[in-house]
Amino acid sequence: MGNTKSQSRTVFLTFIVVKLDVQSSGVDSIVHGAQPISPIVLSAFHAWTHGLDTRESMISIFSHIRDIPYSLDVPVTDPKTLQEQILMAGKGSCGAKHYLLAEMFRNLNLTVVYATFPFLWNDPGIHYPPQLRKLAATLPVSHHLACRVQIGCSWILVDATWDLPLLKAGFPVNGSWDGYSETKCAVKPLKSPVRTAFCRTVTNEPCCGKDEAALKAVDGEKNHWEEDERARYYTEKISLCSSHELECIQRFSREFSSWLETVRTSTI
Repeated sequence: MGNTKSQSRTVFLTFIVVKLDVQSSGVDSIVHGAQPISPIVLSAFHAWTHGLDTRESMISIFSHIRDIPYSLDVPVTDPKTLQEQILMAGKGSCGAKHYLLAEMFRNLNLTVVYATFPFLWNDPGIHYPPQLRKLAATLPVSHHLACRVQIGCSWILVDATWDLPLLKAGFPVNGSWDGYSETKCAVKPLKSPVRTAFCRTVTNEPCCGKDEAALKAVDGEKNHWEEDERARYYTEKISLCSSHELECIQRFSREFSSWLETVRTSTI
């Protein structure tokens, strides 16, 4: 997704944008292309895409990253190497998943940007056990990082957050992706209170800037064109949390991740 606060367990979920077969103009010119890729990531990239065309490679990358078990209880040794860490640990959060997805998509010569959604962990659709539900209700607003991919004139959501076994606990798992259709978002995004109160137009659409309009961002969504921008945004949000809230976040991260392991092995 420093200081002590920014090293606390990540409660971000992640979101990316990729461009296919469009000219570099307007909003696209802001986004950087392929970046150097580490040997560890490159090895996985070759294993997941060998003999595949671009669309098939995108689907394969998405499926492999989705199937990495989601966990909030993974120590972050270096925020700049999250892509390598999730591959070595074999588990990770949405932030790590989508940093990895972005790097691999860029290696396919696709354009990637990040977008963030505010949300609450206390989602009634998730089948939390009673004690974890109470803990989730104490958490402040969190921020999900996921993916947007531009295909033609459309920016679509690509979200590889939840692994398949979590479907039985009510998580909005994306069982498959065809390489061009929009996936389900891993969270229920909160609307921006400012936009909702003051920025509605006569068409009842949220007020948004030129770049957001091009991306067709939902109300409350924050788009990040570069990793540094997204990292600063995350740090700013974490810095608003009280010490008590940070303690609740850390406790929830441990207990939530432990419960997910139980869900995966459950036959129900």
